[in-house]
Amino acid sequence: MMKRRDMLVGGLAGASAAAAVVAGGPGAAQAQSTEINWRMTSSYPSSLDAVYGAGDIFIKVLGEISQGRMRIQHFAAGEIVGGFQALDAVQNGTVECCDTAPFYYVGKDPSFAFGASVPFGLSTRQQNAWFFQAGGLELLNELFNQYNVVGIPIGNTNAQMAGWFRKEIKSVDDLKGLKMRIGGLAGQVIAKLGAVPQQIPAGDIYPALERGTIDAAEWVGPYDDERLGFAKVAPYYYYPGWWEGASAIFLFINKDRWEALSPLDHALITAAAHQANTLTIAKYDQVNPGAIRRLVAGGAQLRAFPPEVMEACLKAANEMFAEISAQNPLFKRLHEHMTAFRNEQYLWQQIAEYSYETFMIRARGRG
Repeated sequence: MMKRRDMLVGGLAGASAAAAVVAGGPGAAQAQSTEINWRMTSSYPSSLDAVYGAGDIFIKVLGEISQGRMRIQHFAAGEIVGGFQALDAVQNGTVECCDTAPFYYVGKDPSFAFGASVPFGLSTRQQNAWFFQAGGLELLNELFNQYNVVGIPIGNTNAQMAGWFRKEIKSVDDLKGLKMRIGGLAGQVIAKLGAVPQQIPAGDIYPALERGTIDAAEWVGPYDDERLGFAKVAPYYYYPGWWEGASAIFLFINKDRWEALSPLDHALITAAAHQANTLTIAKYDQVNPGAIRRLVAGGAQLRAFPPEVMEACLKAANEMFAEISAQNPLFKRLHEHMTAFRNEQYLWQQIAEYSYETFMIRARGRG
């Protein structure tokens, strides 16, 4: 039986062939689709096959549906530039494209965070709806274009864990002086509560925890965290990751390179990106349950943040949003647009989605 993924790829290939015929016959695809040979630098190490794999899926699907005319070579973080320099490399033309998390670049403009995740933001499904149906992606590309790139989501890690801690967090006071590796705007939130945020690439987190240079670290979730070995050096595994209810992985393409392509090329790239997005989300949903079981069986101690800590973080996040919005008009537009969308989504999902999920959690194992 043909695998579902092969069926999807086959369907996309058929769509590209149909587009070629409509455009002018069997040879039209050759005439209208550019042959490219690009390089893609990543913000992730290749050992993390789920998050790095989003770029691999995109490249593979694009090669298939373009019938080999569009080839991209994938480079892990550090092979061409460091993980946090991926956007710069695309912006200045060192490489044609990259796969990255936009919130790594909040130092350039805090609005970048909306391309990955913001504290107490959207879930994965909500984020996809906001990007692709509610105009969120168009707003984000107003920002991205200022940095000479075009952005398209190619994956999502889904809701994340809050990370690994060397000591328990029983109250807000336990955050004071805590040195934590944390990405995006969440670092600014915990700084309001006395913690000391650190921005450290994936490959450097373990030794920093082991040496005690940092006291805690968040990365993604059970599957990736298991591979990085954090449970060996920080026993307490906290949830929820209130700063990443979802976290999108973006493809950034040099704007000049993008504009040199034909409409057919744009359609092929976009189709491959959507395929990568779907399969990466599915990958994380498939692999995380087994990973969390293995981590707990190996000694990881699951802990939920106390309600007091969650409420203090929410208050600090709202203060931060107001402060940045007062200084940054695009950030204000994005935040207001996303928040209105989020509130409508939860109004609906409470009626259907969450009532069903709550029942099924209680009913788990009964049938």
